[in-house]
Amino acid sequence: MNTQPAARSSRQLLSFAGVGVIGFIADASALYIAMRLLGAGLYSGRLLSYLVAATTTWALNRRYTFRELRSENKLAEWGRFLAANAVGGLVNYATYAILVTWVTPVAIYPVLGVAAGSIAGLSVNFLLSRHIVFKGIQPRA
Repeated sequence: MNTQPAARSSRQLLSFAGVGVIGFIADASALYIAMRLLGAGLYSGRLLSYLVAATTTWALNRRYTFRELRSENKLAEWGRFLAANAVGGLVNYATYAILVTWVTPVAIYPVLGVAAGSIAGLSVNFLLSRHIVFKGIQPRA
């Protein structure tokens, strides 16, 4: 029995999760910057912070998680990443919005909502990235 694909999948999932931690830091930081320096609200600030986090995680996943499958066309790949992960992004944002709306401590400390949203979207984003964004791209030599 060949365990190589399972090992690759496990490595990718761990790398994807590690990149997600960095994405969480970028997301939370951008949210607080948007709110404090740009005057954005809880919802509009989160949209901006999500875009920052998605771009950060695409770049890191491209470099580390799926490096052997990355495309030469970075802009098209970034677009596919954003489109494919929109589902995970909706799960992420909906979780955040529900919590900041209905759970007072999360409205006071929105980073808790960012964390919950990040966890909720992680598996969806991994599966879509692995099977849509980086599937069918010929490995680089």
